[in-house]
Amino acid sequence: MNTPPHKAPLSEDTVLQATQEALHRHAGQKGNLLPILHDVQHTLGHIPESAVPVIAQALQLSRAEVHGVISFYPHFRQTPAADVVLEVCRAESCQAMGGEQLAAHAQQKLGCGFHATSADGKVTLEPVYCLGLCAQSPAVMINGRPHARVTPAKLDQLLGTGA
Repeated sequence: MNTPPHKAPLSEDTVLQATQEALHRHAGQKGNLLPILHDVQHTLGHIPESAVPVIAQALQLSRAEVHGVISFYPHFRQTPAADVVLEVCRAESCQAMGGEQLAAHAQQKLGCGFHATSADGKVTLEPVYCLGLCAQSPAVMINGRPHARVTPAKLDQLLGTGA
C-alpha cells in the first residue's frame, strides 16, 4: 500500500525526533518495544521504515526483530492512513448479523481490501475484532466513532458515497 495521494511524506528529521522521543519516554523499561512502537505510531500516524533501524539500535535488537513485531500486530501501520479510517467489526456477533456482507460491501465500494486505502486516498479500511456493540450488530467505527446496526445503505450514508 502506498502513501495516500493527498498526504506528503514525513521528513526524516520529524521521524527521527518522534522516534527518539518515544525511546526516551520508555528508556529502561522492561519490554519497552511495544510501547515505543505505539508512541511512534500515535505521533506520526504510522511507523515509517526509517524508524526501524533507530529503534533496533537503541534496543540492541535486529531490524528483522523490530520489523517482525510491527508486521505481526495488525494494529501497527507502516504507511499513513487516509483521513477517514473505517473499521469493520469482524467478531462473531457482527458476522452472524450481516457483518460478512457489510465487509464485502465496504471492500467493493472502496475498491480495496482490509489494511488498504481506497484508490482515491480518502478511506483506509481496517478490520477490528469487537467494538463492544454486540447487541447492536453489525458495527463499524469511523475515525474512532462507533456506529451500530450498520447496513450497506447506512454505511454508504456515513461515508457519503451514496448508492
